[in-house]
Amino acid sequence: MFGLGLLLAGLTTGTTESVMAQVHDFDHTHAAYTEVVKAHVTNGQVDYKAIKAGPAALNGYLDSLAAVSERDFKAWTEPQQIAFLANLYNAATLKLVLDHYPLKSIKDIGNVFKGPWDQPVVRLFGRTITLNNLEHDILRKDYNEPRLHMALVCAAKGCPILRGEAYVAERLDAQLDDQSRRYLASSAGLVLDRAKGEAHISSIFKWYGKDFPSVAAFVAKYSGQSLDGLKIRYLDYDWSLNEP
Repeated sequence: MFGLGLLLAGLTTGTTESVMAQVHDFDHTHAAYTEVVKAHVTNGQVDYKAIKAGPAALNGYLDSLAAVSERDFKAWTEPQQIAFLANLYNAATLKLVLDHYPLKSIKDIGNVFKGPWDQPVVRLFGRTITLNNLEHDILRKDYNEPRLHMALVCAAKGCPILRGEAYVAERLDAQLDDQSRRYLASSAGLVLDRAKGEAHISSIFKWYGKDFPSVAAFVAKYSGQSLDGLKIRYLDYDWSLNEP
C-alpha cells in the first residue's frame, strides 16, 4: 500500500510537472503567426478575405498569447517581450479588421468617441485592453525603442508594411532595421524634393517625434539621405486599408 502511494504520488508529481512545462513552454518563434502572414500577406498587402474565410489559425495564435501570464512574461528577455507585444499588436489589428470586414479603412470602425484603437480587443495577462493601451501605455512607456513605430502596423497603406513573418527575439534588431529601411525607401515614408529644398516624411514622425532622439538622424540613417538644409514637411497619411 505504501509503495502504491509512492507510485501515485510520483505519477501526480510527473503530471503536474508536465502541465507546468506546457504552461511555461511558450513558442518564441511565433511560428503560428508566421504561417498566417506568410500565406496571406504579399509585399505588405493583406488578403483579409482569405483570412476571414479561415480564421482558426489567427484565432489560435491569439489564444496562445492570451494564455501567457504576466509573471512568465516578466521573466523573458527584453527582445522576447518586444517581439511578443509587437506580434500581439499586429495580430490583434488583423483580428479587429476581420471582425468588421469588408471595410475601406480601419478608421471606419467605432465612432467619433471611440475609434478603432479604443476598442477593447487585445487580450493580455487576463485583461482585455485596447490597441492604444498596448502601444502607448506599455510599448512606448516601457521600452526605449523608436523603431517600434516601424513595426506596429495599423492596417493602413500609410503605415510601414506588415511583414510576412513574425518578430523573433534572435533577429529582432535586424528586423527592426529592415522595417525602418523599407519604410523610408517607400513613398509613404519619405519623398525628397531637392529642387524645392524639401523633405516630405511620414506623419508618424510628427505624431511621435519625441520618441526619436533626432528624427532627421533617424531618417538619414535608414534612408541614406541627408536632410541637412531641407525643410521638413509631413506627408498626408493614407488610411485606406492595406489590401491589394
